[in-house]
Amino acid sequence: MGKLDRRDFLKRSTGAAGGAVAGLTALSAFAAKAAAHELGPPMAEQGDGGYGRLRDAGPELSLPEGFEYRVLSIEGAVMSDGYTVPPSHDGMCAFPMPNGNIRLIRNHEVDLNPSLDVVAGDPATAYDPAAGGGTTSLEVDPMTREVVRDFVSLNGTWRNCSGGPTPWGTWLSGEEAFFGEESGFGKPHGYVFEVPAMREAAEYTEPLVDMGRFVHEAVAVDPETGIVYETEDHFRAGFYRFIPNEPYREGSPGNLRAGGRLQMLAIRNRGQYDTGKRQRVGRTLPTEWIDILFPNPLGGPEVFNSVFTQGYEDGGARFSRPEGCWYDSGRVYFVATDGGDRELGQVWQFEPTGPDDGELTLIYESRNRGTLKRPDNLCISPNGAIMLCEDANMRRQYLRGLTKEGRVFDLVGCRINRGELAGVTFSPDGKTMFCNTLGAPDRKPPPAMTFAIWGPWERGAV
Repeated sequence: MGKLDRRDFLKRSTGAAGGAVAGLTALSAFAAKAAAHELGPPMAEQGDGGYGRLRDAGPELSLPEGFEYRVLSIEGAVMSDGYTVPPSHDGMCAFPMPNGNIRLIRNHEVDLNPSLDVVAGDPATAYDPAAGGGTTSLEVDPMTREVVRDFVSLNGTWRNCSGGPTPWGTWLSGEEAFFGEESGFGKPHGYVFEVPAMREAAEYTEPLVDMGRFVHEAVAVDPETGIVYETEDHFRAGFYRFIPNEPYREGSPGNLRAGGRLQMLAIRNRGQYDTGKRQRVGRTLPTEWIDILFPNPLGGPEVFNSVFTQGYEDGGARFSRPEGCWYDSGRVYFVATDGGDRELGQVWQFEPTGPDDGELTLIYESRNRGTLKRPDNLCISPNGAIMLCEDANMRRQYLRGLTKEGRVFDLVGCRINRGELAGVTFSPDGKTMFCNTLGAPDRKPPPAMTFAIWGPWERGAV
């Protein structure tokens, strides 16, 4: 496939220009504030983006004063289709439904030996009946914040960690895995799967193999170009983009099944650049893209890093565990969970400036574990704050926000011992925030849960 035509790219990108000015202003503020503090900027207090001290709002969560929550779904409960809610709730997104309700699509990062036969859903619809991961879908009433119905929407996949929404109303669910028949499975794993938001029951779904076979984390779609950006959860990982052969156009859905080209980000004139250490907040790095010639490597765990190795040997940049990823106003934001000099996490911004050019900027690096430790899932709030779920393996973990001024604030504390928060997303009207607790990795109590949270958002940056 040839390069994108520059005039076509610029034409499609013009629609994002209105949001770009605000983004540049926010970036300047991020850089100026964060670079001025050795331990990072002070945390945002109530009145400058924060919401004040967290209080115990129930047995599971701590929230700011005035906020409430409801448990929507809990591991092991019987769903509307008769199957039980699978464990390991992870990435998630909310979509508007034609009837006014909200459709949540939720990943399940099930990580169990295939011989345990934990498949949720009908084996006839499973991509691989030996694998127990997938997605479930929930229909939620926006007024009562109660579940109307819930069901399995994708099954037979493995370790569905994160993903991302598309402009044409689907959820891209990534497998954080690289296994096959050598590990007891019936088919290879390590792919992205597409789930329509309005799907009403599980259907057999083939993987999008051209998007790469690697340890997938999140994806983000640029609605102006139809390009899909992808992250990879490994300490030697790349940041990728997938250029579809039949990209999304306004009014016409993207066709990812038609294939395309996978590429890995590189820093221009600085081959094999290591972003994990000695970076400066606010510095902009010019970028280019490296073609991945074999995006679907065959074999077992011995070649799990093949896609990264291909790009890195040709000069691609290395990131340390890039995970959460989100598109907003012409830019893609993603985290490197244990990147940074203190390995506490980085927040990066990528801005495309042409069909094959772009700029990469570090907008935040944590230097204090009490402020932010190892961010994972993320989304952008209705007012432009970056919402970050920690994956820190600490006694108490948090969902925190990063304001446009570069300050972090606490929003949700998990009262369940060492419970990891995940899957943060907002309702289409912005009035309700949804998130998950992943649950215990050994499947002992506490179980995985999904929450709806609401309150006086206008008091802070969200």
